[in-house]
Amino acid sequence: MKTFAWSCLVSWTLAGTTLAAKFPISAWQDASKQSVPGNAVPNKFIVEVESVGDIPGKREVETRNPHATLYSALRKRDVGFQVNKEFNHEGIFVGASVTLDNANDRKEILQIPGVKAVRPLIRVPAPKPVSVHVVTGVDDPALPPDSESTHVLTGVDKLHAQGIAGKGIKIGILDTGIDFTHPVLGGGIGPGFKIIGGFDFVGDAFNGLNTPIPDPSPLDQCNGHGTHVAGIIGANPGNEFNISGVAFEASLTSYRIFGCTGDTTDDIIIEALLRGVSEGQDILTMSLGGSDGWTESSSSVVSSRISDTGKIVTIAAGNDGSKGAFFTSSPGNAISSFSCASLDNTVEQIQNATVHGVTHDPIPYFDLFPLAINGTLPIFATSTDTTIVDDACDPLPDSTPDLSGFVVIVRRGTCTFVQKLTNVAAKNGTLALIYDNGTGFSAIAVGNFTATSIQADDGVFLVNAFAAGQKVALSFPQSGGSFALPDPTGGLISSFSSFGPTNDMFFKPAITAPGGNILSTLPIPLGSFGIDSGTSMATPFIAGVSALLFGVKGNTPSVGIGARTLFETTGQRVSSSHTDGDPLSSVAVQGGGLVDAFSAITTDIVVTPGEFLLNDTAHFKPLQTFTVKNNGPAAKSFTLSHVPAGTALTLQPGTPFPADGPVPLSTDFATVEFSETSFTVHPGQTQKLTAHFTAPTGADSSVLPIFSGFIVISSADETFHVNYVGLAASLKNAQVIDTSDVFFGVDLPALGASDGSFISGPSNFTFVGDDLPTLIMRLTFGTPQLRIDLVAPDVNITTTSNQPGFSSVTKRSLFTFPNAETLGTFAQVKTLGPLFEFDFLPRNSDVNVRIKGAM
Repeated sequence: MKTFAWSCLVSWTLAGTTLAAKFPISAWQDASKQSVPGNAVPNKFIVEVESVGDIPGKREVETRNPHATLYSALRKRDVGFQVNKEFNHEGIFVGASVTLDNANDRKEILQIPGVKAVRPLIRVPAPKPVSVHVVTGVDDPALPPDSESTHVLTGVDKLHAQGIAGKGIKIGILDTGIDFTHPVLGGGIGPGFKIIGGFDFVGDAFNGLNTPIPDPSPLDQCNGHGTHVAGIIGANPGNEFNISGVAFEASLTSYRIFGCTGDTTDDIIIEALLRGVSEGQDILTMSLGGSDGWTESSSSVVSSRISDTGKIVTIAAGNDGSKGAFFTSSPGNAISSFSCASLDNTVEQIQNATVHGVTHDPIPYFDLFPLAINGTLPIFATSTDTTIVDDACDPLPDSTPDLSGFVVIVRRGTCTFVQKLTNVAAKNGTLALIYDNGTGFSAIAVGNFTATSIQADDGVFLVNAFAAGQKVALSFPQSGGSFALPDPTGGLISSFSSFGPTNDMFFKPAITAPGGNILSTLPIPLGSFGIDSGTSMATPFIAGVSALLFGVKGNTPSVGIGARTLFETTGQRVSSSHTDGDPLSSVAVQGGGLVDAFSAITTDIVVTPGEFLLNDTAHFKPLQTFTVKNNGPAAKSFTLSHVPAGTALTLQPGTPFPADGPVPLSTDFATVEFSETSFTVHPGQTQKLTAHFTAPTGADSSVLPIFSGFIVISSADETFHVNYVGLAASLKNAQVIDTSDVFFGVDLPALGASDGSFISGPSNFTFVGDDLPTLIMRLTFGTPQLRIDLVAPDVNITTTSNQPGFSSVTKRSLFTFPNAETLGTFAQVKTLGPLFEFDFLPRNSDVNVRIKGAM
């Protein structure tokens, strides 16, 4: 008898949606190309087995080979499989990546003695910075006025001044490869070079879907992400841009796990991680990941185990800050590893245009380099109405002159910049300035046109002068026009930085580093230098700081294991805004704050632990213990205080839907009582203290408020803190399944037919081709298990989910199946058989999930 082989399909991202949106049934009809939820790869799994000495029935395996034991057991159970990769690192990970003929055999594998886990193989998206700018030269206006500003923010400059630069420490970079021919990165690879070695696990053409073609050389001159990461860690000082890597004396190894384009899979990540361990890397860094919310992916588990051995693993927290809380990435969710958040740099470098014909200050325009315009050009405004909402969205009128000799002034709004510029170009316009309409002064996407943005007030001035008949002209100095524009978000957590904690309330992210507007190296064919933004940039910064720590304290396991606590307790707390009185950013987005490399590496005080996991109200842990140890030569006196961070209101009120970032904050804070508020610790002694927490009493539990903050330990010259995070609600009460009609105009979950219609009554299916029933569903919160079972039509079930309005057919089967199924039970309900089961699924973010059946 055939069994049901059903799969869960995730459709496209519905960008920019609102709660009022309704999506036609045709919206999910094209989603059938994907066959599993999230980023799981169909029918592929990573099987973990016990080490040889732990496998039951060892007498059956004369070769004492755990892989042979596994494969033999699979064949005995008639499980069809193909081996993709084998892993054999005792103490960290032993197992194999396999493709199963039937995904349902996963449960059969779990019954094999010695099998520890069977996890889906995950496709990990290619690392994509939030923004990328290729630097054209030393006069590029996008260059920060102080190229070492990130080092000043974090105290790295003070360590460099003492000659501390990571010498003797080995860092493995898992990324897109490195252009090791770049002179600022040493100009070569192998012994005697900065980049001492590496390996390409995939080849240029690999995209995450095709077969990898390994290569001994990790050279990348087609992507560039890994080269930018390498420069943040190891760029040699003395270059034309006056930048230096955080640990420019460290030795780098490049493990290429991405091709020129496309994704990778976590079995390749694991292969690279284990090779890095075998090759003696002290630090492994990964500026990559996919939104997950759980700590259970294979690459997360392996990363955490490597961290537990005393090596340091730094991983990007993710660039999904706009999608709300409980949305950090894996493998960054690895419990013992560093998950790295991003802070915006403090300034942005732009250019100034000179005004002629009237008296007016230079006009800043948003470009890294001067516009390549010589001479002085008059202005022409496409509209003299400075309140027009759709300026130049339609073809310009016939009365418009030839614009080839003008600087064309256009107001932002309604249509795309490219559409406006296309209409300007139709009148031979070759240069335009688009003035802001209140949306914000920032870089804009203009395609292949020569155009950029200016501020609203400057645009209004130019348009009014033009309307008044004044002879105003502009010129664009090719040197000396650089202008340091203070970044209004500089020194704050980047808006794109992902918001934790994990769905099981683990502390993510762990620490923050500069990641917004970071100047570093690019492959020579791609421009040599560029300014990128993302948690991808913060992650290698933490790897570099870790190398400085190892260089001073020694690269021993005890130093590595204690590094995260050290950085978390010495970090700089980050506010949610520059407005006085606003609360600090939630610990769930800043972790232990902005890393303070100098304080962490030079202090004699050790505070442990670095984080209190208070959990939710159903599992609340109000009493917490911590210690302060004095390794210095003199006694130190301390005072204790509580500094709360903003309480994050993670759901939109009255709905199960996440609040989009920036997640709103309230001042409903927790309260804390200490065992004592002042104390003295003598040299070599340790003081034990307790803190008793009370969750916020005024917080609305229905919006899943995350409360957090810092237990501050202050002396006359140093400040430390222990970070805490908790939930003023019970997660077991959180709504997991979307039961609304927001996305499709019908209550979910819903049933759909192959013709794209919703099913409203009894239906027959042949299960031939696409003639299959479809279950359309969404998750509003992550779940450790999602299981769908088929039951008889006369079974009475009490459920909190919507039940379709089939009251007239309650005695009949909704579907007609060509075969019967073996009876079973689940939660004391008789079932006809399981349709599918998936573990540790993240919530959806404007993504629709459907289930498609096949026999």
